[in-house]
Amino acid sequence: MAKNLSNWLIIIAILLTIFNNISIDSNTQILSYSKFVQQIHKNKIRNVIIDGYFINGEHKDGSKFKTIRPTIEDPSLIDDLLNHNVSIEGREPNKTSIWSRLLISSFPILIIIAVLLFFMRQMQINVGGKKGGPIIFGKSKAKLISKDQIKITFRDVAGCDEAKSEVEELVSFLKDIKKFKKLGVKIPKGVLMIGPPGTGKTLLAKAIAGEAKVPFFTISGSEFVEMFVGVGASRVRDMFMKAKTKAPCIIFIDEIDAVGRTRGSNIGGGGHDEREQTLNQLLVEMDGFESNNGTIVIAATNRPDVLDKALLRPGRFDRKVNINLPDIIGRENILNIHLRKIPLSDDVEPKLIAMGTPGCSGAELANIVNEAAILAAKCKLKLVSMYELEKAKDKIIMGNERRSMVMSEQEKRNTAYHEAGHALIGLLMPEHDPIYKVTIIPRGQALGVTMFLPKLDRYCYSRKQVLSKICSLFGGRIAEELTQGFNGITTGASNDIKCATEIAHNMVYKWGFSSKMGPIMYDDYKLNNQINNKNFLNSVKTFAKLDKEIIKIIDACYLKSYSIIKKNIDKLDLMAEALFFYETINIKQIKKIMQGKFPSQ
Repeated sequence: MAKNLSNWLIIIAILLTIFNNISIDSNTQILSYSKFVQQIHKNKIRNVIIDGYFINGEHKDGSKFKTIRPTIEDPSLIDDLLNHNVSIEGREPNKTSIWSRLLISSFPILIIIAVLLFFMRQMQINVGGKKGGPIIFGKSKAKLISKDQIKITFRDVAGCDEAKSEVEELVSFLKDIKKFKKLGVKIPKGVLMIGPPGTGKTLLAKAIAGEAKVPFFTISGSEFVEMFVGVGASRVRDMFMKAKTKAPCIIFIDEIDAVGRTRGSNIGGGGHDEREQTLNQLLVEMDGFESNNGTIVIAATNRPDVLDKALLRPGRFDRKVNINLPDIIGRENILNIHLRKIPLSDDVEPKLIAMGTPGCSGAELANIVNEAAILAAKCKLKLVSMYELEKAKDKIIMGNERRSMVMSEQEKRNTAYHEAGHALIGLLMPEHDPIYKVTIIPRGQALGVTMFLPKLDRYCYSRKQVLSKICSLFGGRIAEELTQGFNGITTGASNDIKCATEIAHNMVYKWGFSSKMGPIMYDDYKLNNQINNKNFLNSVKTFAKLDKEIIKIIDACYLKSYSIIKKNIDKLDLMAEALFFYETINIKQIKKIMQGKFPSQ
């Protein structure tokens, strides 16, 4: 707005300059009529052009002048000019010349008025446009996407089949409202989509609108609240008023926790009061809808725990749809959706990529496909192959390769032994996740990475699996100790030790994996403080026993790993040499190593 205003001020200044000088030549002298008569008598004038009241002429020295005579009836003027040999040229007086000159002289003022009217008009533009001003602070900032603009359908959504099945009823209602009205059905007024970032909450809401072919209003929760009191509530009213004119339609509020937090959670602050007023108005508008009027509110959040209870009650957000991170089948389906948009080589297997991306959201999977396409474009390839997808996956999950990082030969060899220790324990421990890849190329903060990937998604772990995990974490530290001596161990195992300690802590404090301490939740301090007044769970004696159990688990796992690596020291040396030579080895090469053979590329 400020930039446009400065541009207009510059244009006005230029126009003022032009029009102030539009009819005046810079070489033309303005003479008073009396001086003009004096110069006639002094024989200084060569010729004149008489145009009604206006006289333009030229001196004998070549300079030009201009004057205006006080009256058009002045017969003595012609006699004076003829007596002093002045050449006279007459023009028929232009009756509109005065008006035209008046228009020209007032033109700059008209320009200023027009600009002011323009800016006043801009301030009154509806907020649905791209511009606005103080006059429209109370207008809703919701963007309207017409039903013809929404091309997304359920076919474009994957990884959340349960959520899709829950919202299919909304599509049926929006397509045929009368059928439901006849049966007296009460359709949910609001649907709250809950899930981690990137799981497709917004995408699913658009798909609902795309399937039902209805208008779609979208707004972020933070767009309701401004520094001016009452603006948020006004915007809520305006948004719902517009939605009623477009019904049946969908209102989508993204990140509703920005405006729907529990009231009274903070004390004081004008911004807090404004947010509560906005929430109150939202509650009234949602609950005040006429039944089955065809407007459905869909909201998304990844913080349902902070939302006000009044917002979650039936009659407002009747349904809560959980959209979790996709499982292996969901990830494969999501990858197929994104891969169909790019040319692929025959070796691409989406299932392998899905297996290697546990815990990834739909947005992260889309990013993997995009990164693979970028890599193929950089290499001037016509097709995206499995190699590019693997490189993109490693980049997203493990971080960028830091090949510019200079490591000494000793550091590189020590890293190779460290990662080989992890891999060896992972291969030989029972019920451990299968190994996928080992690399000593620095990525992110790590000097090397050993990747273990389960064949299927896991939602719970047995005690044996957890102990195997702790053993593999100590594999790197033990490999360093056996090859470099105790004085040769490095700080590279610090994160491994931290993770192993946390797992052992959880085994004793949370999961009841200690036979001596029993199945008791020692970490729940709120619960502990409610058990009698003695608070025996938090006693010093109890903590000492808990710590003793943790140390016992750590020691047992460390000794187990030490024994395994010592018995297989030849395979450790062979794997470290392969890593030092190739920098990255896969499962096929690792199997060769376990057979006592140096792997080929």
